[in-house]
Amino acid sequence: MHKKIDLISDLKKMGINQKGTLMVHMSYKSIGDVDGRGDTVIDALIEYMKDGLLVLPAHTWSNVGEKNPVMDVLYTPSCVGAMTELFRKKKAVIRSLHPTHSLAAIGADSKLFLSGEEQIKTPCGKDGAYYKLWERDAQILLIGVNFSSNTFIHGVEEWDGAEGSISANKTDLYVIDYEGRRIYTPQYRHCSVLGSDTFTKLEDPAIQKGILRFGKFGDSTTRIMSTKQLREMTAVFLRDDPRYLLRY
Repeated sequence: MHKKIDLISDLKKMGINQKGTLMVHMSYKSIGDVDGRGDTVIDALIEYMKDGLLVLPAHTWSNVGEKNPVMDVLYTPSCVGAMTELFRKKKAVIRSLHPTHSLAAIGADSKLFLSGEEQIKTPCGKDGAYYKLWERDAQILLIGVNFSSNTFIHGVEEWDGAEGSISANKTDLYVIDYEGRRIYTPQYRHCSVLGSDTFTKLEDPAIQKGILRFGKFGDSTTRIMSTKQLREMTAVFLRDDPRYLLRY
């Protein structure tokens, strides 16, 4: 059975920068038996990154839309796994005011990192928190999941000329902030039928270029990469073929 000290040791072995910015997507089941279950996993990540910034998704794209147009930052649950819901409720963790693709973060500059998300009109728009991941050259850690869970690539689609990924039609959405204020946050949403399933085609070239490396976290296989390197590689594919990520 894995203990917190074991998971922290795994993070060290992976070479995760403790003072940097770390974006995590994970499958809890892949980690195996953990003493203290999900709380221990989250606590290990928080403790390891105590001098940096730890970020997890807190998305609501499947439960906020035309029929239910309001995201409440305090009460609307994350739709991307129980671990993200557990994390966003932890003490000192804050959540951004994006109506469909909010992020949750803990760290010294978490408020600055998440600020302004209510002004972003697309899922991962420029100047939003996903863009700040690139500006900081954050590390992305995928625990027991592959590139189909790597939402950062949606950002690269938006910033580097991908075609057919964002709807031309606006959806009227709203966010209830921490003070209970209702904010109008219209969105041009993802519209690709294949979603992020095609992102796995980037894994082999990322390995060949030395951008993607593997590790272990408990029983799970991890994928670690730099946001700047991943964007640079993906942007080349999109420059040659703007519809590259719209097919397998």
